[in-house]
Amino acid sequence: MFEKDAPRPLAERMRPARLDQVVGQDHLLGEHGALGRMVGAGRLASHILWGPPGCGKTTIARLLATQSDLEFEPLSAVFSGVGDLRKIFERARERRQAGHGTMLFVDEIHRFNRAQQDAFLPVVEDGTVTLVGATTENPSFELIGALLSRCQVLVLHRLDDDALSELMRRAEAAQERPLPLDDSARLALRAMADGDGRFLFNMIEELFASAIGEKMDSKQLAEAVQRRAPLYDKAQESHYNLISALHKSLRGSDADAALYWLARMLAGGEDPSYIARRLVRFASEDVGLAEPGALPQTMAAWQAYERLGSPEGELALAQAVLYLATAPKSNAAYKALSAAMRVARESGSEMPPKHILNAPTRLMKDLGYSDGYVYDHETEEAFSGQDYFPDAMTRHEFYRPVARGFEREIRKRLDYWHKLRLGGAEGGGGGGGPSDEDGGERK
Repeated sequence: MFEKDAPRPLAERMRPARLDQVVGQDHLLGEHGALGRMVGAGRLASHILWGPPGCGKTTIARLLATQSDLEFEPLSAVFSGVGDLRKIFERARERRQAGHGTMLFVDEIHRFNRAQQDAFLPVVEDGTVTLVGATTENPSFELIGALLSRCQVLVLHRLDDDALSELMRRAEAAQERPLPLDDSARLALRAMADGDGRFLFNMIEELFASAIGEKMDSKQLAEAVQRRAPLYDKAQESHYNLISALHKSLRGSDADAALYWLARMLAGGEDPSYIARRLVRFASEDVGLAEPGALPQTMAAWQAYERLGSPEGELALAQAVLYLATAPKSNAAYKALSAAMRVARESGSEMPPKHILNAPTRLMKDLGYSDGYVYDHETEEAFSGQDYFPDAMTRHEFYRPVARGFEREIRKRLDYWHKLRLGGAEGGGGGGGPSDEDGGERK
């Protein structure tokens, strides 16, 4: 009886009453958006709403049910199980017999395990329910393929600055007074919300309740409102998104972007040792011998962090990031190992050629072990040109250094040794060594 008079949070009171009042999701709700077309056609299909917290997933689901004339059955995967699903499915079947449809809205649908997700398949397939799931996690990783094949995945955006500004104006209109903030504080408040409309409303409600008279600047606002931690879950998709962004920025030699993603990960509480491990991997995978100092530099940065700890050690990681971003790039070592591994798997258990095997026993000598081996240091060029691949294999060229950084010099050496191996070096290999002319493409 008195529920309507009970106090409700501002975020709940400010929920839109119509789809056209939802901000920040015009790409889905507009006339040509996926949901806009569904509503316009009067036919709602099962779908998954994937987006960050506070972007309007639950609000959109409620409004879709209203505008589609479907009975709304909300459910939270955190507090529900298969038993709750069975009850909803039974009610939906009864409504269907009476000619009415049911929308089942499952919040945090990724929390259901595979067996629980299987329970949706028959009722979604035969149209007993129209399923609308909401998730903050990548459906590709969290939902079973059979369910994804029956649902359209719709991606919601984090609320941008314009959308957050509109929410602030609506809150001020509802309270019939402006927020006690100057322009810099208003901007700071939106930045603190980090694209989350619900969190923005919660901070606004706190400011209105504080009965502050004079306008606050951004510094005073930071003291009055607890700042939100960056949106970053070390165990979930954002963890992999940010390390991927750091890796790609380094590969693209964008030092400033790489520093930004490093800072985002550190601010989000990422384990610096994990970052250091990825930097070491990058040093070998994407820099390689184009800059031989990359690997020892990153190892030294990792060790420096372990010695200094946070925050002093974070500077060593930043130094390594800058070193890697500005270093010449080569993935030749990475590609060479991949090619060698592929050939090793295909070639089986081929023995090394006998001439490069040691012969510690008389029997091994009689079998030809070590017979014909040439000690490279005793040749004029310290290069014998012998074949070290198995007898049954043709020679492969796995390592192809690029003409950047130190690998340019390595390329010259390999080209020179290639000529010696073919017996084509001028003067029969008289000690000239690789010249500048030897740096071209190998023929």
